[in-house]
Amino acid sequence: MPQTPAAVDAHLSETLVSRTKLLQGHFLHVVRDTVRLPSGQEATREFVLHPGAVMVIALLDDGRVVLERQFRHPMQQVMIEFPAGKLDAGEASLLCAKRELLEETGYSASEWAFAGRLAPTIGYSNEIIDIWFARGLSLGERHLDDGEFLDVFTASPAELQFWCRSGEVIDGKTLVGALWLQNVLHGDWVLDWSHAPPVLSHLTCAG
Repeated sequence: MPQTPAAVDAHLSETLVSRTKLLQGHFLHVVRDTVRLPSGQEATREFVLHPGAVMVIALLDDGRVVLERQFRHPMQQVMIEFPAGKLDAGEASLLCAKRELLEETGYSASEWAFAGRLAPTIGYSNEIIDIWFARGLSLGERHLDDGEFLDVFTASPAELQFWCRSGEVIDGKTLVGALWLQNVLHGDWVLDWSHAPPVLSHLTCAG
């Protein structure tokens, strides 16, 4: 019988022995795990627990994509990025993608396609980012969070590829998004598009 993935990787896997909480932040938590190695010895692993996030590659009818410029404090510089944001507790991935696109950029989309998943920092965080494509865009009013400041602009896929090559774009998720975009536009990677009725943000349904 074929071996299961767990059996195949048994010689590489670590087993959790205990966990200590080091930091309880606003939405990030840092823990120190004691693990048992395949050799039977114990070691410690410190990492960040993350609630998960989404990234949206929004395609305009003229072929351009929606991007953002935002100051990132850990990097101490303004970064070019695809729209993205973290999942709220219990929030479905697609609902989060619709909410983040609307709130950050003002755009809503009539069609959505799930592309894949990205684990951007596997050495020190369990964060996973779901990658979504959106098209059939219509522009409305955006609703930024308090303390959130960002510029929204559009660019051609060629411009984005140039910025990735030149080093102007260094954000990891955006680099992966550019790879997805390139392969989708070339027809190498096929998406399953679905019509998606717009979901109103909680900020837009009062009244």
